[in-house]
Amino acid sequence: MNNENRVGSYIPCTVVGERYQTYLPKPLPPNPPLDMTQLYGLLEQANTAIGRLDGLSLTLPDPALFLYAYVRKEAVLSSQIEGTQSSLSDLFLFENSNSPNVPLDDVTEVSNYVLAMEYGLARIRNDDFPLSLRLLKEIHVKLLVKGGRGAHKMPGEFRRSQNWIGGTRPGNATFVPPPPEKVLDLLSDLEKFIHDDSQSLPTLIKAALVHVQFETIHPFLDGNGRLGRLLITFILCVHGLLKEPLLYLSLYFKSHRKQYYDLLQQVRETGEWEKWLRFFLEGVIATANQATQTAKEILRLFEHDKQKIEHLGRAASSTLYVYQCFQKKPILNAKSITQEVTLTLPTVNKALQHLTELGIIYEYSGRTRKRIFVYQKYLDLLNEGIDVFE
Repeated sequence: MNNENRVGSYIPCTVVGERYQTYLPKPLPPNPPLDMTQLYGLLEQANTAIGRLDGLSLTLPDPALFLYAYVRKEAVLSSQIEGTQSSLSDLFLFENSNSPNVPLDDVTEVSNYVLAMEYGLARIRNDDFPLSLRLLKEIHVKLLVKGGRGAHKMPGEFRRSQNWIGGTRPGNATFVPPPPEKVLDLLSDLEKFIHDDSQSLPTLIKAALVHVQFETIHPFLDGNGRLGRLLITFILCVHGLLKEPLLYLSLYFKSHRKQYYDLLQQVRETGEWEKWLRFFLEGVIATANQATQTAKEILRLFEHDKQKIEHLGRAASSTLYVYQCFQKKPILNAKSITQEVTLTLPTVNKALQHLTELGIIYEYSGRTRKRIFVYQKYLDLLNEGIDVFE
């Protein structure tokens, strides 16, 4: 197949006497059309894997517990791709008003990602708001505000200056996105494609295409990578492929980082969309299967530890209440638990003692006051692919 017509054009630009070329992508869908014959097998496997994961979410006793943890895992992984050092443990410490083990900027950036994810999904689901340029700008504000490093980089505004990827300036960059005056037209075309159902493209294929196009346009001065990964989840939820946002590809992209970036660039230079789509679908299969397996292991852990607590006799009831707090947030202190349950502080402390003696949690801080407790086995299951709690 001749992919020459799929390749965008280069626009020569000059700044401070230095010449460089910006890249202008072709609008979606690719032309010539995608060769779906080599993708149908993977697409079927990917849809099956997602269906299995989505079905599992319906059988969970409390899907909110898993959703809380999975959203935060994705936030950590997506931000790690951008260079933060924050771990899942640091985020839980931060959310419980404890000091994380990394610079505050790092964990704030991860926390902002959680806010952006939750805000975007709430707008789509509760407000029936379309996945649009306006919504992307609103989400971008949530992604960068509240003290993050990108707070000064025009949150919620499409860029009015040139950005670049790699290198110290456009002249020696690995990739230079379109010039700022082209951004709005390119995004308008992308928005139309997102809502155009006349192409009859499978949802996963559409999500994969949109992700690359967004990354190529790079419409903001900061946060493009994180928002581009969020877009995948939003599209899957909007089109009903997922009832709950339990599929996140950041771990796969992080584990195959070089291949990920190479394939994005290959699409731009050669129009080879099919290679990217194979990589994307393989990532969906691997990620969905892993998420399903992890969810099952977490359920087994919860049931096992619950049975241990039920043997406590009279103390079992209050201890179970406290244990349920750790099922949601695996790093807690007594004060934060009392804010969650209708138990007195002495009762909470006694329950913490029981959970410690049963080997379910352990005291991490080494303090006699304001102690921090960790549900380590649960955290270990969540921490696959992320730095472990030390």
